[in-house]
Amino acid sequence: MRITRRSVQFCSCLLLTVLMAGATSTASAQDDIYEGSTITGTVVAFSGRVGSRSSPFRLIIRNYTDRAEVERLNSVLGSGQDKLLDAISKLSAGQIQLSNGVGVPANVIFAEPAGNGETKITVIYERRVGFSELRYGTRSSDYRFGYAELFIRRNGAGQGTLIPAAKIRLRGDKTWEVEDFGIYPARLLGLHVHGGRVPG
Repeated sequence: MRITRRSVQFCSCLLLTVLMAGATSTASAQDDIYEGSTITGTVVAFSGRVGSRSSPFRLIIRNYTDRAEVERLNSVLGSGQDKLLDAISKLSAGQIQLSNGVGVPANVIFAEPAGNGETKITVIYERRVGFSELRYGTRSSDYRFGYAELFIRRNGAGQGTLIPAAKIRLRGDKTWEVEDFGIYPARLLGLHVHGGRVPG
């Protein structure tokens, strides 16, 4: 499977370097690198006139989503976003926190080599939809997923990208398109790995 990302406003698709086909072989390619780790950093979000705002970021990786599960999710997505949401809501590979709160389950986590000795960690989770979004039927209520990419160097430092409100759809047989509700994705800066298994 391949993941692409597009912005709602520009309706343009950007091919990401992550390949879901590679993700299905994560267990053999990456073993358990960073499994059991906590990754901390800062989320910097951009919001037009308001400018940028920042908050703490934390990802706890308990385990990676295995090959068979990723393949099953690809099949489920063929029946639509709602079916995928239902499927991942029953999974938990860790925890993701975007502020000082408790956070939400990181439903799907997988890792793959990203070149230059980096590891790319992809996280997909069910976001909490606000009461006002549901009550007033705002457009954002259709963006039920959160999506993050973390690029970690061998020294345990890195950066990444976060889409806090996303739609996910299947294009073709194995291409996942991630649509961002916002104009720009948020940045994950100053990432640092704590504990767990690190590259030797």
